[in-house]
Amino acid sequence: MDFGLDARTRELQDALLAFMTEHVHPAEATLAAQVAERDGDPVQRWSTPPVLSELKAEARRRGLWNLFLPGEHGAGLTNLQYAPLAEISGRSPLLAPEAMNCSAPDTGNMEVLAMFGTPEQRRRWLEPLLDGHIRSAFCMTEPDAASSDATNITARIERDGDDYVVTGRKWWSTGAMNPNCTLFVVMGKTDPDGPRHRQQSMVLVPRDTPGVQVVRGLTVFGFDDAVHGGHAEVVFDGARVPAGNLIAGEGDGFAIAQARLGPGRIHHCMRLLGSAERALELMCARAASRQTFGRPVADHGVVQHWIAQSRLRIEQARLLVLKTAWLMDTVGNAGAHTEIQAIKIAVPRTVEWILDKAVQVHGGAGVSGDTPLAMLWANARTLRLADGPDEVHERSLAHSELRRHLP
Repeated sequence: MDFGLDARTRELQDALLAFMTEHVHPAEATLAAQVAERDGDPVQRWSTPPVLSELKAEARRRGLWNLFLPGEHGAGLTNLQYAPLAEISGRSPLLAPEAMNCSAPDTGNMEVLAMFGTPEQRRRWLEPLLDGHIRSAFCMTEPDAASSDATNITARIERDGDDYVVTGRKWWSTGAMNPNCTLFVVMGKTDPDGPRHRQQSMVLVPRDTPGVQVVRGLTVFGFDDAVHGGHAEVVFDGARVPAGNLIAGEGDGFAIAQARLGPGRIHHCMRLLGSAERALELMCARAASRQTFGRPVADHGVVQHWIAQSRLRIEQARLLVLKTAWLMDTVGNAGAHTEIQAIKIAVPRTVEWILDKAVQVHGGAGVSGDTPLAMLWANARTLRLADGPDEVHERSLAHSELRRHLP
């Protein structure tokens, strides 16, 4: 395994670091001010802030666009090439990923359309997503089902002549509060009596379809994530779409979901490493600038332990992420299944630990909105649930290990 950066990755890395320094980090204060200004406006609150639109234009001008997507539709980077770039973007997760059109759930939805979409589906939906003209949401999780087991979903996608009729209630549909989110990728059951992993299908539902209602935005530890269009509860009440909106075939929904979630999991972990690096920098700067009990905070042994452990844990996590990216490139997602699960368990826990220590060193400032730490911690903690909770991945990993020892 060779994790060295090739010439193209180094070139993009330099360009991205310059973009972050010159535009993204200075825009964080502007973003906070713009969000505060529209707090009382129920429509504008969920719209894309002007500063983010400006960053998108600049990122595209610099060639920092759709870096996540391999093949003909994206930048053509491998997972190993994309990893250090995604990590840099994770230092400012509210701005950088979306500025480069590399933020979930649009990334996963674009991957689904690129892999499984028909030419017409790609023309109508993938192209405007690639151009950043529209947003999209992924509607799988349900409030009335234990959605850590995706076969539990109860939403129905029923064939009626030349149409499919969608009925069900979804939540944690990220981005759906944004009025520019014009497409919902919905997973539901077309054959409730079929084999367990062939009951589900996916269908494309335009936002303006009669019977679609975006009910409310949800909060994550008090954050509404309005910058990215929030996380919505959405009701589909007999929403009727053409049969041509089905993705792949009936019964393919579960397999599509697994193909979608693999790249999404590693992208989250790549970005989390950037959040951890920023947390460590903030922790060191704070420890060096404050004094307690007559000496710098940085002189206290417990703080030095946290700093040393943070560096160790970042390096360990990064190596596991890079190995996973290399395997995905060389033997495919199925061949990297164990490693994808491992990083999904290890990296959010690792980064959550580092952020917790950074918060502790900052004291009261750490839990306030005056630093990015509280937001970064909420993001890391949430990713122990998103794309499958830790326990589901641990169960699968244990089964893989035991399979070699049991009859």
